[in-house]
Amino acid sequence: MSDPSRPVRTAAVIPAAGRGVRLGPGTPKALRTLGGTPMLVHAVRAMAASRAVSLIVVVAPPEGAAEVSRLLHEHPLAERTELEVVPGGETRQESVQLGLAALPDTIDVVLVHDAARPLVPVDTVDTVVAAVRAGAPAVVPALPLADTVKQVDPQPQGTPEPVVGTPERALLRAVQTPQGFDLATLRKAHDTLVEGEGATDDAGLVERLGSPVVVVPGHEEAFKVTRPLDLVLAEAVLARRRATDGYV
Repeated sequence: MSDPSRPVRTAAVIPAAGRGVRLGPGTPKALRTLGGTPMLVHAVRAMAASRAVSLIVVVAPPEGAAEVSRLLHEHPLAERTELEVVPGGETRQESVQLGLAALPDTIDVVLVHDAARPLVPVDTVDTVVAAVRAGAPAVVPALPLADTVKQVDPQPQGTPEPVVGTPERALLRAVQTPQGFDLATLRKAHDTLVEGEGATDDAGLVERLGSPVVVVPGHEEAFKVTRPLDLVLAEAVLARRRATDGYV
């Protein structure tokens, strides 16, 4: 962090330029509706629910930035949260880089959040922000694994795969978002490294840079909507929230 006399400002970058092919053809995944509202709107609201987040940058499909901007302005946020939409790139890393480039120098902490995780609770967002503000350069929310995991020798699809190891489950965590970073650290990681082997997320890039990454507790409702069954579960969670919490 820079000037200790200046209030720490936090922004969220939401890459939403992907097509989401596993949910089937048609509308990009982030624009699929959940409870009648696009998932992207839910994800933006989840970031804006944290009073720590003062700016949200949505990285839209390059050909659909104007449409995404109109959509989000139809669902306004509280005045304390600024919103900006920028066109994305060909890959997720390019899209995150474009989102980071849109952040002003007054930002200290940045969250990178999947648009396909529309129901992350605000307590999880606040926990990640607090850990970065406390000095961790990179923070990821995560859950212990419920299933045993096997390491295999990959084979063509449909072919039996030999098991080559069984990692100790107690040492493993399933990572979620938002992932939080000291902005200078994440920019350096993106400028220095190319996404690929050993880095399937932003925290992986920071790991390859040699900077420490810490894990904080995630939440079961911060799951990623990737397949049709995930959408059914998300609809059920949303219906419960609307019935018990007055969620819009």
